[in-house]
Amino acid sequence: MLPAIAGALARVRGELDLAAKAAGRDPGAVSLVAVSKFHPEAAVRAAMAAGQRVFGENRVQEALGKFALLRQEPTPFRLHIIGGLQTNKARDAVRIADVIETLDRPKLADAIADASEREGRLPDLLVQVNVGDEAQKGGVAMAEADAFIESVHARFGTRLRGLMCIPPAETDPKPHFLWLQACAARHGLAELSMGMSGDFTDAIACGATEVRVGTAIFGHRPPAGTADVPTPSL
Repeated sequence: MLPAIAGALARVRGELDLAAKAAGRDPGAVSLVAVSKFHPEAAVRAAMAAGQRVFGENRVQEALGKFALLRQEPTPFRLHIIGGLQTNKARDAVRIADVIETLDRPKLADAIADASEREGRLPDLLVQVNVGDEAQKGGVAMAEADAFIESVHARFGTRLRGLMCIPPAETDPKPHFLWLQACAARHGLAELSMGMSGDFTDAIACGATEVRVGTAIFGHRPPAGTADVPTPSL
């Protein structure tokens, strides 16, 4: 497992560096979030052994099961919650995450604020914007984004770091990435989480400060609920 994941990480990092340089940007300004959803703890450890220090998980319960023990070990890492977050999972997310990327509605903001008070900590926050206004996706609607971002900033201050999006599939993602970049600039937000395995080079060209890559690093995800099986070869 280690050689396959280490090799995949090296390839992705190489592509990230080339994309940043082609855009006239410093490769060090773009963070790679390795999305370990449904992959076993052993795959995370293999990525850590290859130098990866930032991970993304969709489900809070899976993140707790996979990363709670790793928190007790000396290797530092940062954990991002990148999936839709239910209000009843907000306290667990606040407890385990360094970054919550999917803040998208007032009730969730309320739940995070309450959880932060109870836990005595507050992760960094990103507002997710539904840049395609797709009914099946999470994220605040584009027309409501400015007002919601202002309300989150007023409530959480500098813990609001930036914005996140998932553009519509099978469309040119660049207009969506550029829209998010402009929105972040209006609000003085520095972080832009956009771009995944299939489009992260375009995202970097449009100003992404972090890209979320899973399949290109860990291979195709095993079915949900089978994260304890070995990761398929890449």
